[in-house]
Amino acid sequence: MNRLMSWPEPVVRVQSLSENGIGTIPDRYIKPISDRPALKSEIHDHLEVPVIDLQNLFGKDPALHQETSRRISSACRDWGFFQVVNHGVSHELMKRTRAVWRDFFELPLEVKQQYANSPSTYEGYGSRLGIEKGAILDWSDYFFLNYLPVTLRNQSKWPAQPVSCRELVAKYGSQITKLCGRLLKAMSINLELKEDYLQNAFGGDEMGACLRANFYPKCPQPELTLGLSSHSDPGAITILLPDPDVAGLQVRKGGKWITVKPFPNAFIVNVGDQIQVLSNANYKSVEHRVIVNSDKDRVSLAFFYNPKSDLLIEAAKELVNEDRPALYKPMTYDEYRLYIRMNGPCGKTQIESMKSNR
Repeated sequence: MNRLMSWPEPVVRVQSLSENGIGTIPDRYIKPISDRPALKSEIHDHLEVPVIDLQNLFGKDPALHQETSRRISSACRDWGFFQVVNHGVSHELMKRTRAVWRDFFELPLEVKQQYANSPSTYEGYGSRLGIEKGAILDWSDYFFLNYLPVTLRNQSKWPAQPVSCRELVAKYGSQITKLCGRLLKAMSINLELKEDYLQNAFGGDEMGACLRANFYPKCPQPELTLGLSSHSDPGAITILLPDPDVAGLQVRKGGKWITVKPFPNAFIVNVGDQIQVLSNANYKSVEHRVIVNSDKDRVSLAFFYNPKSDLLIEAAKELVNEDRPALYKPMTYDEYRLYIRMNGPCGKTQIESMKSNR
């Protein structure tokens, strides 16, 4: 773990590079040709991630409830990604929280540097994932903070400027946590498990949650790099508040990339690796990445709802039988996320490495 105490080389803020008006990006950010976003043959233009109205999920009409549940189940099986509207989170709160993070990234560098992070927890202001010396880096900066469990929540590590930041993050986190709980219930029922099965299997009231505010600066050569390399999320589920003006998230489906077009006032939800393990791959996490552009900066907020870190996560017994044995070796979330903290985003190599030999 000593390797995780500090970054292997000085950290460069991507926003500073962008604002210096460079015409070409440093070699450290140039992706191998196979990973670059410019290959048109790999892009699906006609497919769109499902948009699901949650209004009827816990309403009184059983037929509408069932139809909403069916759509969630279908999206989890076929896509691993979907957008949700009428989700119960205040649109005004969404707008204000995203705006306050944009304001944070526009603060002078010396103010942001007070929150500079280390790879031991990633908490604070950062510009890289993974600790491999000489690694090819992504074109983004971020701020990462712990929200749950409450014992890890330390608001003194959250930005003191802008002055409304801490209060907005606390309110936003509370509403998103409720949404995560509702979605886990629906997923449990759809998997023919007890409605609180997933929540309890992931630690109940001791589940973890963290927020990463992402800043993707303008890039003079967006065809050569990525804002975030291809990966699947290591936790349970992720709720993303995208930038409403600039698309950037791409999802892999059928070997091609689909650019997600944000629906007004919607969240983008995706299944994490731990749901894939616990559902015995009935639901699958999906590779996704972020592209950048030369015209506009982008801000997005990713809320990760994660298992309690020291719980052993394995396939639900109800979803294992002779014909479909457990596909993955049991592992704690602490052990699992150490891989991504050391190696950065690496497609789906991590969950594939967990496959049982049976």
